[in-house]
Amino acid sequence: MPWWTSLLFLAISVMLWMSGRKNPDDVIGLLERLLAALLIVVVVLVSQNLLLESVALVAALRLPLASRSNH
Repeated sequence: MPWWTSLLFLAISVMLWMSGRKNPDDVIGLLERLLAALLIVVVVLVSQNLLLESVALVAALRLPLASRSNH
């Protein structure tokens, strides 16, 4: 995938995310945010751009750990 296509898809995903946050309907807003997240995943995984993959890896590693409760 060319770099300009990746940038275009990232711009569309940002617009979808912002639109989803502003939407008064919760269901449509959630759908727009899910589509934005899916588009970002497609760009990161399909474009084979090492910089984007590295940023996604760092973001995933910085996620908080889930606590395990022993019952």
